[in-house]
Amino acid sequence: MTAAPAEAEGRLADLATTRKITAERVPRGTEPDPPETNTAYQAIVNAFNQHPGRAFRARELHGLLGMPTDEATVNVTRSRLGRLVRQGFLTHPGRGRYQKRT
Repeated sequence: MTAAPAEAEGRLADLATTRKITAERVPRGTEPDPPETNTAYQAIVNAFNQHPGRAFRARELHGLLGMPTDEATVNVTRSRLGRLVRQGFLTHPGRGRYQKRT
């Protein structure tokens, strides 16, 4: 029972050491890139909010958003759309079509 807290404390010490070494290796004055304010998910959600009654195919959504329409990129968007369906934000009214849940 006492081994778990000791092990956790050891890991925390290792993390603190790693953080210190990383901070020393990063050149001064370099800031990390700011997080994207408009992620791909947010762009997709915004498109469905602007057209709540419309059903989209992934490729049509790419055209609307000005995103690349190569097959790999469209497949990533299909995956994102599937997640939004599972989360309950979108519905899947037909094969390959997605619509905002009303």
